[in-house]
Amino acid sequence: MSTGRVAIVTAASSGIGAACAREFAARGYHLALMSRSGAVQDLARELHGIGIEGSVTDPQHVERLVSTALEAFGRIDGAVVSTGHALATTSPSRTAVPVGADSRLLDIPDDDWRAAFELYFLHAVSVTRAVVPAMQKGGGGSIVIVSSFSARNPDYSDPTSSTIRRALSGFTKLCSDRLGASRIRVNNLLPGFLENWEWSDELMAAIPLGRPGALREIAGTAAFLLSDDAGYITGQDVVVDGGASRGV
Repeated sequence: MSTGRVAIVTAASSGIGAACAREFAARGYHLALMSRSGAVQDLARELHGIGIEGSVTDPQHVERLVSTALEAFGRIDGAVVSTGHALATTSPSRTAVPVGADSRLLDIPDDDWRAAFELYFLHAVSVTRAVVPAMQKGGGGSIVIVSSFSARNPDYSDPTSSTIRRALSGFTKLCSDRLGASRIRVNNLLPGFLENWEWSDELMAAIPLGRPGALREIAGTAAFLLSDDAGYITGQDVVVDGGASRGV
């Protein structure tokens, strides 16, 4: 059994998940990583952690991730719940789309909505359900669910995410209420436009900081939310978007 802190990270082979894994390793965490890509094994070896090929949309894979982490390290202190994109209904260019100009919203088939709901919402339910007993046994923990600032800023370029991630905010708040007595904190992390996608110059000019976010900045915020420095933060949507959100 390890005496160090232990974190699990999903969708860990690239993007936000991989950046979080590297940041946590640098801070001394023991890691259990999962991704559908075999690249997660290479990253796990690099970071001296455990890598499991699997999908967050499969509860059996999630249970295997948690049980493997417990067998190896004896505890789980933190979890970063990340996933990919429902690319069939997402426009990587993310140019501004005037209201009413995009008919895709009502043309999206029901099966695509269901797939997006499973990817964007049910994965968080599955991972949270799986890690909570271990965190309760260990005296507490922190769960960070990677969402999107589209939960605050619905966008026609990403309609399923904009809709479903809003529901994720409600789930996170209810979890924080339910689990606070067990010293388990649950927060949403809402990144904006990041460097691992290409964006139009027009879009970047509309962001107060004038640039996409760095993956390391998202990972650093996730690490903060797992840390004791964030010990009084729970049930929140933490927006990291360079000021792109117009709401206050």
